[in-house]
Amino acid sequence: MTTSFGARLRAAMNAHGPLCVGIDPHAALLEQWGLDQDADGVRAFGLAVVEAAAGRAGIVKPQVSFFERFGSRGFAALEDVLSAAREAGLIVIADAKRGDIGSTMAGYAAAWLGSGSPLEADAVTVSPYLGPESLRDTLTSAVREQKGVFVLAATSNPEAAALQTARTVDVAATDEQTVAQRVARDVTWVNGSAAFDGDLGPVGLVIGATVDRAEMGLHDGLLTGTPLLAPGFGAQGATPEDLVARFGAVAGNVLASESRSILSAGPDGIADTIDERAARYREVLGG
Repeated sequence: MTTSFGARLRAAMNAHGPLCVGIDPHAALLEQWGLDQDADGVRAFGLAVVEAAAGRAGIVKPQVSFFERFGSRGFAALEDVLSAAREAGLIVIADAKRGDIGSTMAGYAAAWLGSGSPLEADAVTVSPYLGPESLRDTLTSAVREQKGVFVLAATSNPEAAALQTARTVDVAATDEQTVAQRVARDVTWVNGSAAFDGDLGPVGLVIGATVDRAEMGLHDGLLTGTPLLAPGFGAQGATPEDLVARFGAVAGNVLASESRSILSAGPDGIADTIDERAARYREVLGG
């Protein structure tokens, strides 16, 4: 029997801590690493990060855009990186931020979550801003495939705050909710609708490590059993100590995503940097 995404994710976090290593081959990083600005360069970059992360961290997150800019050869490079990461035993989150309706969204779900797909990952990031209901089939596909989905709720980019803190009133509700809160309530129901292995469900939220959760209406009770992907650690300013300070009782659900702060160590220093950062997170959590 295939193990649920939540159970696999919890096992990876128990073994290695919450660090999620971004695979973001920016043009500047390719140059720093001495790699060409082409599909071969991003393939070499991605495979080197996978090799360094394996056995040191439990989760990696390739940023799809940096591969797809090289067209079909870039996607072929991404396929190699995704496959290598999963074969290395890493939990792989494809940071694709797809969002659409109907059959189009079903196509994205099949591409990123379908068993045997060339782009198969363990989880994918999605956008709810065509309406959270537009994600229903994707969420149910994730459950069926024993995969995960991370839905954008409260992102770390400052320009998103005006939208995500805006108030909305549901016709069936008696109180106002922020947009971020409404998104969370409309997708995390999946986590409590069936018995999953472990204590995490298949549907997670993206909540920036630098945002004010209270302002967003994202209280602890709403996030119970929900995996939380938290960009903003490292180069964007949040520290491992902020993991507990900002997430409190749900800190144990958080994947602390770091990219530039690790990748800038270069090919010769990335493994040691992953070791150091992973150890700091484990220490903060008392592990």
